[in-house]
Amino acid sequence: MIPGRPVDEIAPGVFVATAEKYTTTTTVVAGDDGGCLLIDPAVTAADLAALAGWLSERGLHPVAGWSTHPHWDHLLWSAAFGEVPRYATPRAVAVVARELPGLVSGVGESAPGHDLTVFARVEPLLDREIDWAGPRAVVHAHDAHAPGHGAVLLPDAGVLIAGDMLSDIEIPLLDLESAEPFGDYRQGLEILAAVPGVDRLVPGHGHVGDRAEFRRRVDADRRYLDGTEAGADVADPRLSQEWLRTEHARHRERRRSR
Repeated sequence: MIPGRPVDEIAPGVFVATAEKYTTTTTVVAGDDGGCLLIDPAVTAADLAALAGWLSERGLHPVAGWSTHPHWDHLLWSAAFGEVPRYATPRAVAVVARELPGLVSGVGESAPGHDLTVFARVEPLLDREIDWAGPRAVVHAHDAHAPGHGAVLLPDAGVLIAGDMLSDIEIPLLDLESAEPFGDYRQGLEILAAVPGVDRLVPGHGHVGDRAEFRRRVDADRRYLDGTEAGADVADPRLSQEWLRTEHARHRERRRSR
């Protein structure tokens, strides 16, 4: 989110802001008495300040937060959002604890100016639903892209907040530190593909899609994984930026080294 950029209401009480940097999404779910669930607030300090202003103007205040996975751009927070429970999957919380110095370095290098005293302060969610006074928020955990990735389904609204999966602008980005990066990604992708009742899809980076787009992206990611694992030339339109072509080359190298 950047100053002056609109926030879209994609379903009743579900709002998505898209930042200029990395086309990163932030999801706000309105609950009772002005409380809201804030998912992956991102990505610059200015974006978070603008988001805080937008919430205040609409009489909303965070009562809980969710980080979809343990990468720095999904662990951000602002003191203006208040001190509220901020959750992630238990495995994601363990990764944050182990890799905190590197995560802090990532923020400093890519999005300086954040208040690091409130960065990455997540606690493990021990249930499948986020504990907050609002619409049901069901977590679908897997290890694709990052250990402890936790997509969130809002079943009443038919909205799936997928984290860094099912993007229209990024290829599947594998966790190359995993023992089985292709297998982990396939398993995670199939978990999301089986989520029922998805009418609107919110990727961590990219654009909101409808039900048909959800299915199209699942199929596109399957084709990418199939082709890359087979060593074929992959003609994926998302391979339009140099950094994504570099990641694709790393995927191919990992496949050859197995």
